[in-house]
Amino acid sequence: MTLPRLSPDCLDTLDASIRRPAYHRCQEAGIIHLGVGAFHRAHQAVYFDQLMAQGEAGWQIRGASLRSARVAHQLNPQGGLYTMVQRDGPATQLRVIGALTDVLVAPSDPETLIAALAEPSVALVTLTITEKGYHLDPDTGELMLTDAAIKADLERPSRPSTAPGFLVAGLAARRAAGLPPFTVLSCDNIPDNGLRTRAAVLGFARQVNPDLADWIEASVAFPGSMIDRIVPATTAEDIDALEAMTGYRDEAMVKTEPFTQWVVEDNFCHRRPALETVGVQMTDDVAAWERAKLRLLNGSHSALAYLGALAGHTYVHEAIADPVFARFVDRLWDEVEPVLDGPAGFDATAYRAALKSRYANSALNHSLVQIAMDGSQKLPQRLLASLRAQREAGLPMAAILMAVAAWMRWQSGVDEAGETFTVDDPLAAVTAAALEKAGPDPDERAAALLSIEAVFGRDLKNDPVIASALGHDLAALMSRGARACLSDFDV
Repeated sequence: MTLPRLSPDCLDTLDASIRRPAYHRCQEAGIIHLGVGAFHRAHQAVYFDQLMAQGEAGWQIRGASLRSARVAHQLNPQGGLYTMVQRDGPATQLRVIGALTDVLVAPSDPETLIAALAEPSVALVTLTITEKGYHLDPDTGELMLTDAAIKADLERPSRPSTAPGFLVAGLAARRAAGLPPFTVLSCDNIPDNGLRTRAAVLGFARQVNPDLADWIEASVAFPGSMIDRIVPATTAEDIDALEAMTGYRDEAMVKTEPFTQWVVEDNFCHRRPALETVGVQMTDDVAAWERAKLRLLNGSHSALAYLGALAGHTYVHEAIADPVFARFVDRLWDEVEPVLDGPAGFDATAYRAALKSRYANSALNHSLVQIAMDGSQKLPQRLLASLRAQREAGLPMAAILMAVAAWMRWQSGVDEAGETFTVDDPLAAVTAAALEKAGPDPDERAAALLSIEAVFGRDLKNDPVIASALGHDLAALMSRGARACLSDFDV
């Protein structure tokens, strides 16, 4: 029997235990969100759902996909509704989120997205497009004008395909209509995300129209933010399990943990949502929160991903349940903590304990391979920033070096059981070519990867201590395996 698809028409028939939108959804959209992936649906959209449930109107979200129609096909037949499945061990809570109205598909209809950005009701544009979506040079932080997608957008700015292109086109349309600009709020897990977004937008605008760029520079706010919630990828089995539990089909469901955090710089140029009333931390120092999260949570996540997957673990909870891996994570945190420079009043001990508990949540099935994706984009913020700080301070860095060496070992595309896998990374072809040229010698392989300036910059390859240590650790990982190498670390 085919069960009904989740939709506005079936909300009143849902089991009473399923929380549903507590507000009228027929509101003008105040937000456009670029990149409607699972994280946005389990994080930012939930805050706005709660905000409207408290009675603050006008914060419905129109989503936009910049790549494919897949998410639109999931959400639009459901009227934008989806189920958030919150899991904590054996406990499960279900909540239907109503903050999203629909999802636009930018590649097939860019004009509609530009028109949506220019709607008078829109006061905020949020983004979760991953680091590569900003098209910034990793060395200079400036827009890569030689990037193929950026070049194409500059040749036809009225039909863009990139986030910077759409933001500039939307702002240009608002300026022409005499409307105030919207605030642009990046929610991507990258440091200085507000400044980076500003650099991308201004870099694009200056090529299109210098006067428009001046207006954007003077008028548009680009607040920074820090986001934190573990949101594993939804599987077909998850969707089937929810259907069996509820009696409806939800192709757009997301699963997540109870913990959620959002820190936002209080810097808006238009109507401002009262996010502080739903648990968002409004601050003037996002950077300190970013450092704490990137270096403790994300750094250890990446270390577990490469080391754990190489050793045969599948999920985060499996890796952290292995005492050898758990002790290594503690050692990694011991190294990172002295150079953290976290926010005022930050309790690193409590934060570390909370992370251990979150990692152990076996109900999430958070895939190590999922975390390992796009490692070349993540490594500089998650691990190399700590490595540089530790090196400068003359502090121990053995655990952080082992984590970086594990990323190097991962680039071979073969695990310790001899099974091949796809290195899912924008620079996969670059790392593969470097390793092929280097040959089998671990020192040569480490040196070849260390010379990729898009990942390691220009400094680390010239540091003989770091270069030697990475070669040594890579050799150990290749000959002994991850678990044996980690057994050398005692806390």
